[in-house]
Amino acid sequence: MDRSPRLDHVGITVADLDAATAFFVALGLEVEGRTAVEGAFLDTVTGIPGARTEIVMLSPPGGGSSVELSSFERPAHVPGDPDAMATWLGIRSVALEVDDIQEAVDRVGADGYRLVGGIGEYGGIWRMAYVRGPEGIIVALAQRLG
Repeated sequence: MDRSPRLDHVGITVADLDAATAFFVALGLEVEGRTAVEGAFLDTVTGIPGARTEIVMLSPPGGGSSVELSSFERPAHVPGDPDAMATWLGIRSVALEVDDIQEAVDRVGADGYRLVGGIGEYGGIWRMAYVRGPEGIIVALAQRLG
């Protein structure tokens, strides 16, 4: 039996579930499902009695690790800093590999989302850029070269 960990999903808490979902769909992820969760399970896992959240699960076409977007109805969410930079402690970004980085940037740019910096190239292997989405979420877009 293989006991190595496998990355299943990354969870992101948001206030506007619809806007965050639309952002990730524009980047090419697909909605797997949407549901509300409350009760003993959620209370136990989060350590927050009486919690209620609505969750959207998104996955890349063809499978792979998912993104879980969660918006809490109870208790009220606590906003983070939407302008946090890469040097701030915590999760810096969620990375998605794309076939055409410029096309992905243009697609989310049409919805008003912008690059944090610019599109850089690393060693002739990768092109990469950070895009800041709704509520300050940073997605690292990476295009493999060659």
